[in-house]
Amino acid sequence: MHHRFLWIILSFLLNGLIVNAQEKYTLRGLITEASSNETLIGVNVVFPEIQSGTATNEYGFYSITLPEGTYTIVVSYLGFNSVSETITLSGDLVKNFSLAPSTESLEEVVITRDLNELIIKTPQMSVNRLSSATIKEIPMVLGESDIIKAITLLPGVTTGGESGSGFNVRGGAADQNLFLLDEAVLYNSSHLFGFFSVFNPDAIKDLRLYKGGIPARYGGRVSSVLDIYQKEGNSNAFHMNGGIGAVSSKLLAEGPLKKNKGSFLFGGRSTYAHLFLPLFDLDNIAYFYDLNTKLSYKINDRNNIYLSGYFGRDVFSIQDAFENSYGNAVFNFRWNHLFSDKLFSNLSLIYSNYHYDLKLGFVEFDWVSGIRNFNLKYDFKHYISNNFKLQYGLNSIYYKFNPGNITPTTETSGINPFKLIDKYALESALYLDAEHKLSNKLSLSYGLRFSMFHRLGQDELNVYENDQAVVFNADFQIYEKANPIGVTNYKRSDVIAKFSNLEPRFSLAYQLNSSSSIKASYNRMSQYLHLLSNTNSPTPLDVWTPSGKFIKPQLLDQVAIGYFRNFKNRRYTMEIESYYKKLKNRIDYIDGADLVANNAIEQAILNGRARAYGLEFLLRKNEGRLTGWLAYTLSKSEQQTKGRTAEETGINNGEWYYTPFDKTHDISVTGSYEINEKWKLNSNFLFQTGQPTTFPNGQYAFNGVIVPNYGKRNSNRLPSYHRLDLAATYTPKKRKTKTWKTYWVFSLYNIYNRRNANSISFGRNQENGKNEATRLSLFGIVPSISYNFKF
Repeated sequence: MHHRFLWIILSFLLNGLIVNAQEKYTLRGLITEASSNETLIGVNVVFPEIQSGTATNEYGFYSITLPEGTYTIVVSYLGFNSVSETITLSGDLVKNFSLAPSTESLEEVVITRDLNELIIKTPQMSVNRLSSATIKEIPMVLGESDIIKAITLLPGVTTGGESGSGFNVRGGAADQNLFLLDEAVLYNSSHLFGFFSVFNPDAIKDLRLYKGGIPARYGGRVSSVLDIYQKEGNSNAFHMNGGIGAVSSKLLAEGPLKKNKGSFLFGGRSTYAHLFLPLFDLDNIAYFYDLNTKLSYKINDRNNIYLSGYFGRDVFSIQDAFENSYGNAVFNFRWNHLFSDKLFSNLSLIYSNYHYDLKLGFVEFDWVSGIRNFNLKYDFKHYISNNFKLQYGLNSIYYKFNPGNITPTTETSGINPFKLIDKYALESALYLDAEHKLSNKLSLSYGLRFSMFHRLGQDELNVYENDQAVVFNADFQIYEKANPIGVTNYKRSDVIAKFSNLEPRFSLAYQLNSSSSIKASYNRMSQYLHLLSNTNSPTPLDVWTPSGKFIKPQLLDQVAIGYFRNFKNRRYTMEIESYYKKLKNRIDYIDGADLVANNAIEQAILNGRARAYGLEFLLRKNEGRLTGWLAYTLSKSEQQTKGRTAEETGINNGEWYYTPFDKTHDISVTGSYEINEKWKLNSNFLFQTGQPTTFPNGQYAFNGVIVPNYGKRNSNRLPSYHRLDLAATYTPKKRKTKTWKTYWVFSLYNIYNRRNANSISFGRNQENGKNEATRLSLFGIVPSISYNFKF
């Protein structure tokens, strides 16, 4: 099958080369924002006479090859004045454009006419984009703009709860999402245990969420890719903007290193609610801070360099008994080089580190864990012709996993120093992506990724009889830890286990008419890292572990088909998608699994499988005083772990059961209404089917103790989740003599005070002796106010 797919790929490539072998000339250049020289991503460059065009890449670069002649070129982008110019192409030509804002607000709606047109024509599907301005306008708890919470208002995306870290895409787990910030991997996306995300909307230039039809240049996760690029900074003049909210404040500064050549950007956020706790005689601390940085410099017309970074930290403590800190640190050096008018390259050297520190004063020990990696990426984009483009490259990531290092904090501590064994791995990949326009109606995108994973040597690895770290107790019908029969020691250069996978990707778009198209996609993906967690969403305490001798890589196959349509000259857009995905080697845990500080985690894990399928609907209104969208998802997500032999029961008796992130119905309505130049209203309503959980279905007495008896896994659900949020933005009239711009945001989160259940616990009432269920709700109605400025 793999050989057949390779022949298909080669046939398409040869066809593209032969058809476009005639002599033509290349037009290329950069497109920037006039006032700041910030490069613009996804700008449309269109030639109306021949109904052809292209779009800028992640660095504002475009290239198109056309026959000799005179053309009208139209350059258009969201919130900017379009540029129309006549050019004569008699040789290769460099043409840069600077676009001026059409209004004071550069981004006011989610999707533009130009982007809608691209959605209809291009084979890329299952992709959502949100602007920074749109995210800022969505009402959020405590008034803090949040990228992750905004994403959960899109179809196919849910979260585990109001404090849930991360999100779930199309029935996948939160650890199956790849978070990229300027191409660097982040391993924890949350602040304050999920109340806020680590992404600062003020520093973000472009955000794309890939749910399916994922290009071959992405790999390492099996559910989705959240690809975020930071702004580069203003290379014309110095500017600052910021905001003061109820619990946090932010400030961003940008300006030129050398005018029109280099720029800098520094952005920071921090909470200060903990400063008021002593007023209430509370000796507790809970705060976060983060810093976004970026330096950009244009060496010459063919070379640009970038140095970007992110540093974030959370600190939480309760008096002297408990102190917890965790956070991400990433640094990325990138070099853009233009080999020719048709060949663009980007070299990235990336360092990423996730650190976790837990101090428990009452038992007098400190636990430190984390994961760090070094990543080399080299990507090329080859504009072979107007109808045929290639993107190819390689990357290699070296991992070091620190599962935990426990040290006593006092001389009287009863804890002995204990170091969990470090783990090492090397993940590499080669990829090839092709964009192929076969006709005015049919476009293809196809590619292949070849991934390799080597689990490298570690100090000790247990040996088990028949290589089974988990055994089945037939007498009690339960799974138990196997006893090691020996230990093997490895050198760092040894390979404990190795895996390789071919990951084909394919998508197509057939344009039915000027306003509608149908699309289909297939992708296979592999994931070699696993998050060890038996909670519904990641927490800082969770530990990543690599595939190896006892843990297999996850393998996903996903197919999707969709119908896309524009109405009334793209004033409205509609997207309908249906998907089916199946997953091999999804890890499951035996009952009573102990995942914390476990040096033999393989003794708690079984390999199972999962499947998810659903229907997504998205209707947007893109223009006018009222804009917004309606999203609905009907879906199902299940998991199954069968017994390895006929006598084994498997998990949940080997039957399919709902995953913790199954949400049958998911509805969200988001709207923005511009009353006048000063006032703007924003609201969103969210409804989700209750989260699957396991409740006790009975009880029994043992030695005078009442013991609950639980039913099948996730056979119950929490009550349905719903809430309505409202926000009003007030922008004072700007004085012509002042460059200072301000606006106020007043918001009400959960306006009708719905007490949504974050969890339900069961216990015995000590007063009357009766069993009772207790609902934990995090938020009722939450008012907030924030002041924002820019100069």
